[in-house]
Parts: sequence; C-alpha cells; structure tokens
Amino acid sequence: MSDWKIYTKTGDKGQTSLIGGKRVPKYHERIEAYGTVDELNSFIGLIRDHDIDQHYKDILLKVQECLFIAESKLARDEGEIKVNIPELKISDIELLEQEIDEMQKDLPELSSFILPGGCMAASYAHVARTVCRRAERVIIKLSESYAVEDVVLRYFNRLSDYFFVLARTFAHKYGNGDILWKPNNSEL
Repeated sequence: MSDWKIYTKTGDKGQTSLIGGKRVPKYHERIEAYGTVDELNSFIGLIRDHDIDQHYKDILLKVQECLFIAESKLARDEGEIKVNIPELKISDIELLEQEIDEMQKDLPELSSFILPGGCMAASYAHVARTVCRRAERVIIKLSESYAVEDVVLRYFNRLSDYFFVLARTFAHKYGNGDILWKPNNSEL
C-alpha cells in the first residue's frame, strides 16, 4: 500500500501552483486555459471508448498526448523551470492535416451547414470540436498577457477542424450520414 494521497489540502483556500511553483488563484487565466484543454482531453477519452476503427483510436491517443504537452506549456510559470517540458511540433499539426485530407476523400461535399449528431461517436466528436474551439479562444486571450508558443495556437485551430471532419466521418461510417440544416424547415 502506498502512503501517497491524491489530496494535498494546499488548494483549500482557492490557490494552486503553476509548473515552477508560483501560486495563483484557481480562476487564473493559465488555470482556465489548461483546465479547458483537460476537459477536451476527457471528451477525447469518451470518443476513444466507442467501437471505432483502431486507426482513429491511435490518432486520438496521439492527440491526447499532444494535449498533455499543451497543458504543460500553458501551466508553465514564466520563471526558471527545472522540469523538462516536451515540445509540440509542426509535425503534430501536419499529422492532423494529413488525417483531415484522408478522411475528406470519402466524404460528400458540403452544400449546407450540418447539425451535430449522426451517431454517438459523431456527437462526441462534435462536443470535442466545440470544447476545442473554446480552448482556442481561452488560449488566444491568454496570449494577450502571457507568452504562448505559436505552435500551440496553430495546433488548436487545426484540431477543431480535425474534429469537424472526424464527426462527419463517424456519421457516415457508423451512422446515417450528415444531418443537414434546413433553415426554413419549420414544419414538424
């Protein structure tokens, strides 16, 4: 049995530590940014738990690993850090672009907006897309006050595109296809 406990009681008064040791309020912009990324990462876990092809599970696992790197970057104190934080790379963005291009080969061209849904995995991919967009907005806001690497901003922009195409792919592969928005369809 381990003596290690999950609770430290150091946050009981609304403070937490950044990587580097600086104490900040739990509502700090950095905490909001990496907390939103953590929420996204949890939704990706839900997607991976669906009965989908192993290839998608493998790519989503890689995305989760990249999100942990991004969280570390966002949680990093501006001061001197003794911890080695891995890097997000341009190749991580390129992988998303390659996946998007490959999935789009099998999708019909869009002629209207689509509504989220199509099957459970597609619905979760749409949720991941919207949480990713929120994470991107929070990170952009953070970048106005603190240094955020350009590759992090680019990664989240591309990742939301990936989730949009992934949702469409799941709707077509495991459901009944896109649910097209018909704005004048007021008849039930």
